[in-house]
Amino acid sequence: MSRLGEARFLGSVASAAQFPADAGAEVAFAGRSNAGKSSAINAITKRRGLARTSKTPGRTRLLNYFELSPMKRLVDLPGYGYAGVTASERAAWLPLLETLRERSSLTGLFLIVDSRRGLTEGDEALIEWSRGVHRLHILLSKADKLNRGEAAVALRTASAQLGSRGTVQLFSALRGFGVDEAQATLTAWLSMAPREGIGQ
Repeated sequence: MSRLGEARFLGSVASAAQFPADAGAEVAFAGRSNAGKSSAINAITKRRGLARTSKTPGRTRLLNYFELSPMKRLVDLPGYGYAGVTASERAAWLPLLETLRERSSLTGLFLIVDSRRGLTEGDEALIEWSRGVHRLHILLSKADKLNRGEAAVALRTASAQLGSRGTVQLFSALRGFGVDEAQATLTAWLSMAPREGIGQ
């Protein structure tokens, strides 16, 4: 992808009317709170401060849009599984997620999963949300926290759970491991026609 270093924040979406025009291509990034989603976005886009990182879970409360190049966007979704999020906030996200799901420009979903935890119930819900409509790629984050044997087991287990529903890789934003592979996947998705090849 060209000019990753020029990626910029487009704006936050709190209502259906605030979504960018449904044109071009966009890829959503989702993950459990504190799974390393913001760090992954920053590493993949080569912009250290593009997505805000914090040791406090639940910082992303809206859908945040970033433009990577003209007509190519990244969508940072709110983290899930954080008890500090109120019921009203969670309820407000649901129509936004459904609007996002129906956008023809949405070509796929990157799901960030802590490699030490594996796929959780919340992760499975996001996988089902995308199933049959969007491409899915899982980043097993914080892989630097595992030794080689543990990392191999984590990858094998996640691959078995995922089956044919998507693809999965090991990833470490801290060490830069797996960044090139993730960039290649993101670039390919943003270069495809919307929903090209889904279900084939």
